Amino acid sequence: MQLGNETSSTQFVLEGLTDAEELKPLLFIIFLLIYLVAMVGNLGIVGLILIDSRLHTPMYFFLANLSLLDSAYISNTVPQVLAHLLVSVRIIPYRSCLTQIFFHHFLAPWECFLLTAMAYDRYAAICQPLHYLVLMGRQTRLLLGSLSFLFALINGLTHTILVSLLKFCRSHFITHFFCDIPPLLRLSCSSTHVNELAMFYFSFLVALAPCALVVISYIHVVVAVLRIRSAEGRRKAFSTCGSHLTMVCIFYITSVLCYILPSSAYSRLRDRVLSVLFVVLTPMLNPIVYSMRNKEVKRALLKALGKESTS
Repeated sequence: MQLGNETSSTQFVLEGLTDAEELKPLLFIIFLLIYLVAMVGNLGIVGLILIDSRLHTPMYFFLANLSLLDSAYISNTVPQVLAHLLVSVRIIPYRSCLTQIFFHHFLAPWECFLLTAMAYDRYAAICQPLHYLVLMGRQTRLLLGSLSFLFALINGLTHTILVSLLKFCRSHFITHFFCDIPPLLRLSCSSTHVNELAMFYFSFLVALAPCALVVISYIHVVVAVLRIRSAEGRRKAFSTCGSHLTMVCIFYITSVLCYILPSSAYSRLRDRVLSVLFVVLTPMLNPIVYSMRNKEVKRALLKALGKESTS
């Protein structure tokens, strides 16, 4: 390893999930199954939306993008985790580490913004049903999608560039199972003040501000639903939001615990568990939640399997 100013040629060593050799085969099987379920589920939802004309609506436009995003997001870390469970030396080159950081801090905020756009879609559908197709027309969808991409790209590039300016002349042992900013900052021998400020302020941009917009949208949704007189009408209205709200809660709770809690609350075990929830399980749960709680997706799946009821 070359140190000091030769950071670009440095290799880092990842701690990995565990050093217990007897646990590695079991963890390999578990993570492989999670990865396969996530990929098949997310890409399956995209396929259903493409082939079923009943799902060619604004809501499923965003769901298709979310599913593609989750497929890329879990692929940024899990294949590497699987490979490192098979070898004793878990080395990652400096440039590969930066690449993983970029995609992690690009794809996760993009998902955050997409979930916010989906909340606005539910607001328009329930609170403004007569104007829904106008409010969520093609131009609106493209605008929301483009802004989500742009803001996420700015976040990913900013963090990656700031990390690339750091010097790593101490230990190169990363106490994590993938490259992320917090464990890298603890290895730097140069000032990390700017990086920490960027993490703090961008947390508001990519997490707290979108979360506030989601809450505002659902306050309007709840008020509108409570005005519906029939219990069946209220149930149907809430059911259209249930899947999305479940994913929002899972995503925001784990992201806040991972990145917004003060560093004094850090512990390796807590950080490892929350990272697995945030990086691995959330992309897997997306297709499961939407397929189990969404009748339209169930009908599309039965139709694709040739088992749709004639009734």
